[in-house]
Formats: sequence, structure tokens, C-alpha cells
Amino acid sequence: MALLSLALAGGCAKGGNGTGSGITVTVSDGNISAIYPNQQVTFTATVTGTTNHTVTWSLSGTACTGTPNPCGTIDKNTGVYVAPAAVPSPATLTITATSAADSTATGAVTVHIVLIAVTVTPTTVTVGNGLEQQFTAIAVPDDAPQKFTWSLTCTTTPCGTLVQDQNTSGLALYTAGSNQAVTVSATSTVDTQSADTVKFSVVASRLTPNSMYGFQFSGYDSSNKPVAVVGSVTTGANGSITGGVEDILPAPPSGNPLAINSGSYIPSTNNINSNNLGTLTLNLGNGTTNTYTAVLTASGSFQLIESGGAVTGSGVMQKAAPIQFNAGGQTFAFGFIGVDSSSKRAGYVGMLAMDGNGNITSGMLDPNDNGTTNNVCGTAPCNVTGTYQQDPNFSGLWHMTLTTGLTQHFDFVLGSGTAQTKTGPNPLTLFAIATDPTDGTHPALSGSMVYQVPMTYNNAAFSGSSVSALTGANANVSLTLGITDGTSSGTGGTGGFTGNFDQNDNGAILSVPAFPPVGATSNPYTYVASSGNSGRYIFQMLGNPTASPAVPPIPFVLYASGANRGFLLDQSSPNVITGAMYPQPAKESGSYGSSQMPGTYAAATNSNSSSSIAPFVQNLLLTSPGGGVFNVAGTQNPGNNVLTGTYAITTFDGTGSITLTTPPPPSVATNVIYALDAANSVISDFFMIGTTSGTPSSIIFAQQ
Repeated sequence: MALLSLALAGGCAKGGNGTGSGITVTVSDGNISAIYPNQQVTFTATVTGTTNHTVTWSLSGTACTGTPNPCGTIDKNTGVYVAPAAVPSPATLTITATSAADSTATGAVTVHIVLIAVTVTPTTVTVGNGLEQQFTAIAVPDDAPQKFTWSLTCTTTPCGTLVQDQNTSGLALYTAGSNQAVTVSATSTVDTQSADTVKFSVVASRLTPNSMYGFQFSGYDSSNKPVAVVGSVTTGANGSITGGVEDILPAPPSGNPLAINSGSYIPSTNNINSNNLGTLTLNLGNGTTNTYTAVLTASGSFQLIESGGAVTGSGVMQKAAPIQFNAGGQTFAFGFIGVDSSSKRAGYVGMLAMDGNGNITSGMLDPNDNGTTNNVCGTAPCNVTGTYQQDPNFSGLWHMTLTTGLTQHFDFVLGSGTAQTKTGPNPLTLFAIATDPTDGTHPALSGSMVYQVPMTYNNAAFSGSSVSALTGANANVSLTLGITDGTSSGTGGTGGFTGNFDQNDNGAILSVPAFPPVGATSNPYTYVASSGNSGRYIFQMLGNPTASPAVPPIPFVLYASGANRGFLLDQSSPNVITGAMYPQPAKESGSYGSSQMPGTYAAATNSNSSSSIAPFVQNLLLTSPGGGVFNVAGTQNPGNNVLTGTYAITTFDGTGSITLTTPPPPSVATNVIYALDAANSVISDFFMIGTTSGTPSSIIFAQQ
């Protein structure tokens, strides 16, 4: 719709003509970009060559016949045009000013009437009983009037309340009543036929009753040593946590796994958006209590930080899909990160074929241990076999043995998602953690395993846009928007990789607007599928093409879980840069727009390789009051700090910027954003890194 409005707006212009009398009439539309149903626009005319500047106004067009006129009305004396309630067909009409001094001297402008599309966010949400949820409305195209009326309906009473913000028409705060089904609607005041509705449930608990959740966490202890946790919890009929299990690295004196006896999630009651903030508590069988500050996405996923006590770090907790795992043969791509016995950064990426009967029949693995790749099996990629089985005592816990020459043991739990027969936005995910003792041979690793969509993984499979979020040692983070051209078809030739990236290397900022540089005679940024089309690729990424001489890109190995999706690991540098590539779907309108982002986002530290960077969670409220202004509000925890700021996003690739101010005292941080998904005219999630020079950053993930 945004692209359509731009195309239609291209016809708006000034125009004029005259006769031999020398009188010229020029009509101006005030540089408006589009006219919307019921909108009132005042046109003006400039008359030269005579002292009589009076004109008579009229409108014409193919559809402009009948009573009432399907094209609307224009006051013949004042030039005030009122658009019709419905868009005529065709939607093009001409506004003409005729000189009173010479009826043959006219000026005209062609205009187009465009529908407004309204979207309410979040599009999918559950609201806790008695809690608050912000709803935002946007009108597309971007420069359409952002004026709305809101309504609330429900099945029973008490329904709760919906209060429209006094300053921002597209913002309304819902306070939940009793458990029931609720409908929230917003209607454009300009085009009353344009509206959107969100239907949702008010529930007693933000944890789904009688369900299983998987979680993973990583951070640092009080001695700045890395720690990692992977676990699973179950909920009771009322949504309380009734039990669970977790593994910890390094292992506690009592050993792993540890039972989780009980726990709770308690929403905040003193936050601008209490539905999306709360405290998660897990009570372990050894007497330890783990407490996390959590923000929730609209779909019910938790992003966690722990910033008190002996550990700081971040993680996620997601509702598991038990019946989706081990349903026959399934292949998983994986990415693990951690440290070796010398506390040097180490990482694995690879793939495992599980047969549904407890056997890992085949697989591959690429390691990087502080720049060394031959510590597991010699020359990478390593061939992998092994076994896996469910724990007899703890529901949701599985044990896995991998053999690559070196035998290694891992535990894993079930995360979110579903098995897909095609690329999907929510693939089946498992959370894994190493369980071998720290003996100088086995690295301490944890990470994710993602279901690999069955397909032919040649170069053509990676044709399109992607966003890669990468973290290396010592606070080296980057975001890359890349476009693969789908060439070579996996026959051994390389495909082209182009795009842009931003990097924050411990406070040193590098922004590359285009790789390779415009006008480059050759492209060192390439990708190629390994022989066998199994899902292993080599990508050339990062570097610095703007330097003189240019710093060449770094070779990364990628194991794909789907088209333009997978786990990345640099092959040889001691930075051990690792992360994931995510598909950036084709935009519905052909382009992104800032008005696709208003909504409530749960944001949190996603990846952090420096103990000096404190993790945080944010509730970001993005609104569009109109007039091309796009605002940010919200809170940041720990500290319940108020956030204000602005954001902007480019229309062609989904990258942009957010400037956040945290008062008092004023502290301004600049950030870049890379959008991932855009559905129903809404950008549902994005990555963010700081770009303030001298200030290190973690990667932040935000999701509605």
C-alpha cells in the first residue's frame, strides 16, 4: 500500500497554460502526496499577465459523472475540494482553474484518491487478568492522517477499559477485566470504512496452564567467568510452575541435572505496560533460587535477564511443542558457543540427522577454538554420529552423545516452534548444553538446534534477503543485511553476496553502506554451497571494503536450517565470531515504511561477549502521531528507567535508526535497527546494536 501511494502520488504536479492574451494560470496542490476518502484539500491558483486574479474551479475525469459526483465536490470560488467517501474508478481526476479574465486561460493538476489501510498492533496477544496492554493503530500510506476512533467489545462483564491517549490518536491503553474474549478496534476518522480489529483473550496467568516451557541463559559470574543454563519447566492448571529441570555450566558441586521444585511468574504492577514485564522465579532442589526480570512478547515468549546476586546475563523462555520432536526422522542445524578449558572462546556449528529411534545416523561439525579448527577431528568438517535418549526421571530432558573422534555429551530440552515442510517463521527449536567435565579436552558449550527444512541446499536455495546477527570475543557485534543472488546452483561456482552492515567492535563503530563498494571491479563477497547440497555453505562476510587498502571479508561456515536461515561461525579467527542468519521476507508492499513499526516491543540483550556490558530488558512503545514523526517511549530495567526518543526506517531494505534518551540525567544512545519480519503491514521483530562511538554494545532483539 505504501508503494502504491508513492506511485499514485507521482502524478500530482503544478500546471498551467494560456492563450495569446499572455495570461497564465498555475495550480498548486500544496505538495500533498495523496488524497484520501472524505479528505478536504484547498487548491490555490496563481494568475499572471492580468490584474484580475479571480479563477473558477472545476473537476473532471472519466468517473466524474452523476449525482452526487463520484469524484467528490469542489467549491468553484474557493478551490476547496472534498474527496468522496468511496474511491472512484478510475481514481484519477483533474482539478482545473479557469481565469475570469480569459476563459481559455486555464491551469490544471492531476490528483489521485487513495484508500487508507488501518492496522492495529499487536496482532496476536493474550492479556493477564487485571493487567494493562498498549494497542497502537497505524494508517498506511505513511503520510495518511493518523487519526482514529477506538472501540471495545467483550463477551461478559467486567469488560475492562480502553482509554485513548490524549496526545497520540493511534494509541490506546486497555486494562483487562475478567477472563473472557475481547475485541479492540480502531477506525480512521478520515476514511470511516477503513478499520482494523484485534481479537484476544484475557487469561488468569501469562504462563499457559498445563504446558511445558524450555529456557536457556548465558552470562558471567562474579569473577567474570562464563556461565550457561539450559532447562525446562512445567506449569499447573492455574499457570504456576510445578516442576522442572536444569543443567548449569560450570556444573555445581552436586552435579547436573538439578531439579526445579517450584516457581512463579509475577507481572509488574507499576510499569507503563505491566502486561509485558514481570519477575520469573525458579526454586531449585538444592535450595538455590534463580530470579529473572522478564519481558513478554505478544505471543507469550519470555526474554530474561538476571542482574543481581552472583550472576549477570540474559536468555529466553519459550513454550515447548513436545509432540513435534522425534516424530520420525528429523535433521537439525545447530550453533553452540562457550569456552575451552583455558577460558578461550570456542564455538561449533553443524547438523545432525536424528532417525526417531535414538540414533544420530550422520552429521557434520565445524569447530573454532580460539582460532584453531583441528582440536576435535582434524580437518573440518568433522563427520558426526551418536545417540540420544529421553531422561527417565525428568520430563522434557534428553541426553545426547556425539562422536567425532572425540566423544562429547550434551543435554537438551524442547524449545518452541513446529516442524516445517517449508521455510517457516517459527521452526522447531531445541536448547542444548554440554555435560562433560572440564578436563582440558571438552569445551563448555551451549546453544540451539533448529529443525532443518528438507530441501536441496544449493546456491539457488539462498536467493533473497537475510539479516545476520553476529557476536565475537571482547564485545564485537555486527548486523548484516545481505542479498544472495541464487547463482551457480551448487555446482562448485560461487554466488554473489551484496548488502550493507554495521559493526560495534568494543566501541569502535564501522558502518558500511554497501558491500562490495559501488563501482568495484570484482566482488570478494561470495557464498557457495558445499558439495552434496546438504546445507553447509561458505560465506564471505564483514571485513572493511571502505578502508584503503580494503580489509578482505572473513570466511564463515554456515549450516542452513532453511532458505536464508542458519548458524554462522567464522572459520579461523581467534574472535570466534558466531551467530545466526535469519530470512528477511519479501515486503508485502514492496518496501518498508516507518508506519509499519508502531506497536509494543519486548526488547532484551540477545548476545553478549563481554562481562563489562550490563544486560537489560526494555518495553519499547513505538507510535506515529502523524506528520512524518515517529516516536519511542517505554522503560528499561533494571532501574525502571524512562525511555524517550525517535526512530526512522528506510523504505527499501528495512534498516534504520533509533535514538534513545534516558532521563535523568540525559543520556543519549544512537542505535541501528535491522528489521526481520513484516506481515499484515507490521514489522514484528528487529535487531538493534548501539552505534555511539566509544560505547560497547550487545545485540538487542525486539519483538512484538
